Amino acid sequence: MPFTTRPELTGTFGMVSSSHWLATATGMAALEAGGNAFDAAVTAAFTLQVVEPHQNGPAGDVPVIFARADDKTPRVLSGQGPAPAGATVQHYRSLGFDLVPGAGPLAAPIPGATPALLTLLRDHGTMSLRDVLAPAIGYARHGFPLSHTAADTIAAVADLFTGHWPTSAAVYLNGGRAPRAGERFTNPTLAATYERLVTEAEHAAGDRDRQLDAALRAWSEGFVAEAVDAFARLPWQDSSGSANPGVLTGADLASWRPVYEDPVRLDFRGHTVCKAGPWSQGPVLLQQLALLEPYDLRPGTADYVHTVVEAAKLAFADREAWYGDGADLTDLLSADYTDARRALIGDTASYDLRPGSPGGRTPRLPAAWERSTSAASLDASIGEPSQAARQRTGPIDGDTVHVDAVDRWGNMVAAMPSGGWLHASPIIPALGLPLGTRLQMTWLEEGLPTTLTPGLRPRTTLSPSLALRDGEPVLAFGSPGGDQQDQWQLMFLLNHFTAGMGLQAAIDAPTFHSAHFPSSFYPRTAHPGRLHAEAGLGQAVLDDLRARGHEVIEAAPWTLSRMCAVGRNPDTGFLHAAADPRDGLGYATGR
Repeated sequence: MPFTTRPELTGTFGMVSSSHWLATATGMAALEAGGNAFDAAVTAAFTLQVVEPHQNGPAGDVPVIFARADDKTPRVLSGQGPAPAGATVQHYRSLGFDLVPGAGPLAAPIPGATPALLTLLRDHGTMSLRDVLAPAIGYARHGFPLSHTAADTIAAVADLFTGHWPTSAAVYLNGGRAPRAGERFTNPTLAATYERLVTEAEHAAGDRDRQLDAALRAWSEGFVAEAVDAFARLPWQDSSGSANPGVLTGADLASWRPVYEDPVRLDFRGHTVCKAGPWSQGPVLLQQLALLEPYDLRPGTADYVHTVVEAAKLAFADREAWYGDGADLTDLLSADYTDARRALIGDTASYDLRPGSPGGRTPRLPAAWERSTSAASLDASIGEPSQAARQRTGPIDGDTVHVDAVDRWGNMVAAMPSGGWLHASPIIPALGLPLGTRLQMTWLEEGLPTTLTPGLRPRTTLSPSLALRDGEPVLAFGSPGGDQQDQWQLMFLLNHFTAGMGLQAAIDAPTFHSAHFPSSFYPRTAHPGRLHAEAGLGQAVLDDLRARGHEVIEAAPWTLSRMCAVGRNPDTGFLHAAADPRDGLGYATGR
């Protein structure tokens, strides 16, 4: 039995795993109070908005993938808001931009996270909004111990706050000082925003569903939309170094609601893996699995790492050329196309970005990307470039959170909230929260699948996962980490499905990822041939990979990945859970 950092939890009542132990605890409390997995996931997700403000927020985004116990059919709830009506290529070009800024109100899509969580709770949960929001309200009003990663992020952008974003300084800098890790941190204005959502819900006559509909209206058409409309019209410093107003309006919020969709599926070694569509990067996990299907995969060997990385390069090249809201994936996942692509995997590291030609179509990559590769000198203290800077130098911090839940009835949920980061947009003073910046993942070049287009969702890196066996949901999982999400999830799946490791062992195993392809984040840089690998793989493996031509950046042990997972065994009735120990925050619980 392999050594694991933590026990793999096994029980029959319910399990929750998330990227922060406080969120995991609140999700489990919802199960103990009689709630189901949807109640637990929503409770934990709202708590994550408070305790990981550098990783997500109420005005961010969240895709959710789930299966109900009474149906078992996987479904996706898209909480990825589209581009506002005023977000046109022409407008951004008129301001002199070649790229959408990585920070500030110009990068804001329609906020999707909170409307999606309210929708999920209304349609599939059982608890009241008051009960679900109580932990988030309590932590925002009375405080929680600030994590080291949150404290580091605030310190990194303190000068930006004091010099340009005074509303953020008022929330995050006490007397001009950045808080230290472990200090009690509060956000009473955010607590008041949550409390007003509850109040307006309860003032609505009728049943629980009508109350949640009222909360949705309060967000999308009421006091939240009004505050967003007024704030986004103001000029704020962004990644360009100048101050610009946004284009998001209250009418944009009122025009949009989260939507349910069917997932994209792929059968792999006795399981069916389900992902969100090509408005996310989710299908790239399926393309990697399809490419790797025939190989004798032995995790931990140089052959294994090389083959997995080369498959990732091919799949992510297709992401760059073909993925976008409404894209057709039929040919990309076909056997003939996959066989032709697999033939490109050679014995040495590739340094080219090689998208394929599904259905005979000619791939097209953004011309603007070539210009963006020289952007390394941009100010790495503003917004998302701080994450890109860490990627350039080695291990990265996740810019996202995750929660999985499974209950005794068999409901299973995976949610990947993100966006609305404290360091990417100034705080709206009436609400205590910043806007999201997901539009930075679009291009200001016409004719691409990811061209900035009003009403279309920007292609997001957010990528929760669900797996079935013989039609039964058996696994919900995911990892924060931007472009790394579907690389780290791939290794977890291969460890679990092909090497037979338990959930915790599959998470604990040494990991790696490629930075070969363009980043989804401003300033959209790439590092051809670069491979980040934990030292735990062993010096012999790393040297072998260098001999094959990989530019190996050796990461310290326990620094890459933030996996969470819950499982269900229909044969035994046992539930399972595990969480990544790497950042010292993720935790799983259950009984």
